[in-house]
Amino acid sequence: MVTFLNAHLFFLIFLLHNFFSAVSTLYPRTCQLQEKLHQSGMHKPGDVVFGGLFEVHQYAVFPDLSFTSKPPQPTCHGFYVSGFIQAQTMAFAIDEINRNSNLLANVTLGYSLYDNCVKLAVGFRAALTLANGQEEQITLNETCFGRPPVVGIVGDSTSTNAIAISAVLGLYGVPMVSYFATCSCLSDRQKFPSFFRTIPSDAFQVGAMIQILKHFGWTWAGLLVSDDDYGLHVARSFQSDLGPSAGGCLAYLEVLPSGRNPAEIRRIVGVIKKSTARVVIVFGHEHYMIQIMEEVVRQNVTGLQWMASEAWTTSTAALQTPRLMPYLGGTLGIAIRRGEIPGLKDFLLQMRPDLHFDDSFQNSMVNQFWELIFRCRFAPPPAGWVEAGGALCTGEEDLENVVTEFLDVSNLRPEYNVYKAVYALAYALDDMLRCEPGRGPFKGHSCSSLQRLEPWQLVYYLEKVNFTTSFGDQVSFDENGDVLPTYDVMNWLWLPDGRTEVQTVGEVRRSASKGDELILDENKIFWNSEFKKSPRSVCSEDCPPGTRLVRKKGKPVCCFNCVPCSEGKISNKTNSMECISCPEDFWSSPQRDHCVPKKTEFLSYYEPLGICLTTASLLGTFICVVVLGIFFHYRRTPIVRANNSELSFQLLLSLKLCFLCSLLFIGRPRLWTCQLRHAAFGISFVLCVSCILVKTMVVLAVFKASKPGGEASLKWFGVMQQRGTVLVLTSIQAAICTAWLVSASPSPHKNTQYYNDKIVFECVVGSTIGFAVLLGYIGLLAILSCLLAFLARNLPDNFNEAKLITFSMLIFCAVWVAFVPAYISSPGKYADAVEVFAILASSFGLLVALFGPKCYIILLRPERNTRKAIMGRGIES
Repeated sequence: MVTFLNAHLFFLIFLLHNFFSAVSTLYPRTCQLQEKLHQSGMHKPGDVVFGGLFEVHQYAVFPDLSFTSKPPQPTCHGFYVSGFIQAQTMAFAIDEINRNSNLLANVTLGYSLYDNCVKLAVGFRAALTLANGQEEQITLNETCFGRPPVVGIVGDSTSTNAIAISAVLGLYGVPMVSYFATCSCLSDRQKFPSFFRTIPSDAFQVGAMIQILKHFGWTWAGLLVSDDDYGLHVARSFQSDLGPSAGGCLAYLEVLPSGRNPAEIRRIVGVIKKSTARVVIVFGHEHYMIQIMEEVVRQNVTGLQWMASEAWTTSTAALQTPRLMPYLGGTLGIAIRRGEIPGLKDFLLQMRPDLHFDDSFQNSMVNQFWELIFRCRFAPPPAGWVEAGGALCTGEEDLENVVTEFLDVSNLRPEYNVYKAVYALAYALDDMLRCEPGRGPFKGHSCSSLQRLEPWQLVYYLEKVNFTTSFGDQVSFDENGDVLPTYDVMNWLWLPDGRTEVQTVGEVRRSASKGDELILDENKIFWNSEFKKSPRSVCSEDCPPGTRLVRKKGKPVCCFNCVPCSEGKISNKTNSMECISCPEDFWSSPQRDHCVPKKTEFLSYYEPLGICLTTASLLGTFICVVVLGIFFHYRRTPIVRANNSELSFQLLLSLKLCFLCSLLFIGRPRLWTCQLRHAAFGISFVLCVSCILVKTMVVLAVFKASKPGGEASLKWFGVMQQRGTVLVLTSIQAAICTAWLVSASPSPHKNTQYYNDKIVFECVVGSTIGFAVLLGYIGLLAILSCLLAFLARNLPDNFNEAKLITFSMLIFCAVWVAFVPAYISSPGKYADAVEVFAILASSFGLLVALFGPKCYIILLRPERNTRKAIMGRGIES
């Protein structure tokens, strides 16, 4: 704890010291050189100097503060070869520019490169050193007027350092072009007016990650972020961008501790293990992943699909080991755009250590690299080094004889960004020096010059820079200082022989015409799963068509239940929020995924019920024809003549019409059938009942005439009177039907109220009153006939038709009394069936009751078909 406090106190002291030194240098009253910075670096003089900050060492040790003497500077340890190669790339780019006659002609570029040791304290001091010029080679005139120590800085490599450094440098307009700081917060032009970068912002990286998630249908993922500006800004971006519109959710969000905290790491891995999310996204540097993976191996958490940010996608040494690859194999990641830098390898092979170096300053970077590669030490070596078998470095060792991945320039990513950053500064400086006096962008259309160069002037030209590298990539900055973003999509391939390989399987890029675009070659992707295919990572499985999505209370939007659509509603796409109602004439399919036409229902000729009723109707008609033929054939026999043959013929014809009119109730309703069916029914039955009524009245008149003084009654019931009565009674019904059809005609109707899934085709009566009057009139005549027949039932004749009429009328009235409630309670086609049944039942009742006994005598008992038998005399048993 004391060491930790001392380190921060030390940082605060020299931060204030260097800040005021920078202010006094930028706005001097007197000019004096400050104390030289004893920090690892590389330097080369030039007409114009570019500064650079690189991660050459991985950590720094801060000395204890005694407060009795000037504190010594921190020391850096853990040589990081990749950072050193990045610094060498900057040196190569400046050397290449100096040899290019078309760029910055007659201007020699120099560089001053420092190590930041991955510590803000060290990097900040190095940046201020570059800005205020504390180096021996910086010489000013007596007025302290001239070129600044550096006109721009390439760096820093971390977002935290870049935020702090660019915030101060921005006050004085010193341009800073980072090659590795990705925090989206650095796009804030008000806070960081002179900051540029050749690596895409994390905002785009987050968007690229989300595109990959969407591509594979991974809607449920966990997110681990580092406890620094890089990770915390990513967390905010993910929470805002990965929402309902993007179709994904975070199962958990955990912040990885910056120091060693085994208990917290165990807790985080426990969260990963318990979660149903199979995809884990990690935004953090390599050392964060090492901590996590140690615990993942200990708890044996398998079956996870890891997604890597650009900070550790291409890490190979520490993570791609036989112990970790069973867990990390198949990792997908975002990587910085790969580029090619012709000539870099030859430049690296030409490096030579300085055998006369000052260990705290010039060329110490190269010498440390040399000691690491050749496993030797420069004199004077540490105590016991030679005795232990260690070799001394001679400086004559040949790099070409060393097999090391550090000299592999086929996979340049951060180095390519460094290369572009240097060229961006060079092109901006070249554009500035090409300015024509009087046409410049500054006050009074003036231009800057090499002798009066100020850093803020270079910022103006950096904003306008636009060039293409030899690799074919266009470099330009937007209004936020961000480069046109492009990322490679990487996949960790675990080969059968145990070797590992990081292969490119696609890219994510942004273009002015197409926007953000993801290109993937899925055939190349290695999946570390049993079935060698993309895993599933969802909180809830997709709701298929026919169901709707219902959110689970208290859960993210990706967690839901699937509820089937109700009848009459459908959903025809996956994960529908609502079910839609089918049109009126349609109904939902059994699967509720599409609408189908509703079934139509009416009393059809082709269904069993329709066939039976049609058969019965035709049978009744046929029987009427047969009986009519029998009566016509035996028209001169006593039994036919005694029962008023003319009315019998009319009655048979009317019964035949009654049977036939029932056919109008079968089949799909049409306008003409709806209008005709009730009129035909009403008129036919009135004609039939009228004939029966007149028959009954004739019987009564004949009986009365047989009594003394009753002969006059027969004159009122002659043939003409009988015909006239039938005609009048039938005409009344015809008038009722005509008035009904004219005022409120029956019409076909599609009824959707009886059944939800059916359309019932029916005839609406139009006027209930008209229908009631029609039935009432038939009922009135039937009741009257029944009463008269009942009165004549005991008349003295052997063959008294009044009894048959009474029986037939009782059947008729019983049928139609039962018809009314049955008709009202029957829906759809069954109402028509009830009416047809009533017509057929009453017609068969009349036919059988009135003509059955007569046909029996005519055909089977002809001996009773005599005048004597009818008059009751001479009847044989």
